Amino acid sequence: MARSQALRDALRVKPGSRIHLERMDADATFGHDKESSVAATLHQMERLRSLQDRMWAEAKHSVLVVLQGIDAAGKDGTIAKVMEAFNPQGCPVTSFKVPTPEELGHDFLWRVHRHTPRKGEVGIFNRSHYEDVLVVRVHDLVPKNVWRARYDQIVAFEDHLTANGTTVLKFFLYIDKDEQRERFQARYDDPTKHWKFALGDLEERKRWNDYIAAYEDALSKTSTKSAPWYVIPANHKWFRNVAVASILEATLDELDPKYPPGEDLPENLVID
Repeated sequence: MARSQALRDALRVKPGSRIHLERMDADATFGHDKESSVAATLHQMERLRSLQDRMWAEAKHSVLVVLQGIDAAGKDGTIAKVMEAFNPQGCPVTSFKVPTPEELGHDFLWRVHRHTPRKGEVGIFNRSHYEDVLVVRVHDLVPKNVWRARYDQIVAFEDHLTANGTTVLKFFLYIDKDEQRERFQARYDDPTKHWKFALGDLEERKRWNDYIAAYEDALSKTSTKSAPWYVIPANHKWFRNVAVASILEATLDELDPKYPPGEDLPENLVID
């Protein structure tokens, strides 16, 4: 538990601090090795199953997990490997794509708030409201004064969620540019993964530095005590998994969910 807490502290973006991603090591494993980490993740997933089951039954708390990362960082893989611990009945996954005309007719948080988890649920956002200070900034889709104002609006939105019983966990999966190239190449070389690769990904890759700058601002300006960001070195998928699972387990454990008491039942009941 002490090692898990140390890892959690090391990966958390401290409120008010300035993040410089290029100074971070996407290969870092903080002393963990693959064999023991894979075993630890399996154990953590068993704990997560139990914790989520109690959360669902109690229907008192909700948890929102935000997954962000540059293309090929492993958002889908994290959902497949870690979030499979959760019963889908209580774990909705929402992927945010290009806004629809209806969504564009509302404020940028409207489509997001509709998908926040209900009490008892662990909700997963694969991309999120942060696209509105990332993609829109990099592609100059809205004026600078508009996206800059959104940092404070996002903080206020997440404060509102936490004040109303939702625990917000935000994971930025950090891979370096070389790792992204290798993952893109692997997708291109494997016919079963062509569906995950598009030439447009290469155009986005040319904007790597712009995206890194946008992420640095987002992480620095919106990591708060109640809704912290965790920067997960994600070049090694096994470390990504154990780190995310460890933080999830510790967070749900702190909520201390309990099965609610049942109704008073007669003794020696025999059901025909």
